[in-house]
Amino acid sequence: MSPLEFPGSWRPNQSSTVALYEQLRLRVIELADGGTLAVGTKLPAVRSLADQLDVAPHTVARAYKELEAAGVVATRGRNGTVVCARDDRWSALAAVAASYSAAAKAQGASFAEAVQLLAAAYDAD
Repeated sequence: MSPLEFPGSWRPNQSSTVALYEQLRLRVIELADGGTLAVGTKLPAVRSLADQLDVAPHTVARAYKELEAAGVVATRGRNGTVVCARDDRWSALAAVAASYSAAAKAQGASFAEAVQLLAAAYDAD
């Protein structure tokens, strides 16, 4: 998938309980971790992607901001937002998170419930 093809046919699920920015954030992580969005790939500008996805620019901006905070992308001002290299630790955690997410969905847990359980487990001694 070239940057011109991102997001391709993918669109956020407007009726999902998962916030639109979170759906976009998760999609970029999925594509970056899977290698579809290679390191150095330039993502569409905020307004352009918002128009393509039929969402508010703030939705895309928030997803990009959170992706940057997580080290998935880097924003380089007028040069745009690009996918960053990530280490093996991150990839291993992403795989475990995908398994946990699938198990939580299979048990009928909402996104909020799954996050609450993860937070409780993370804070447990």
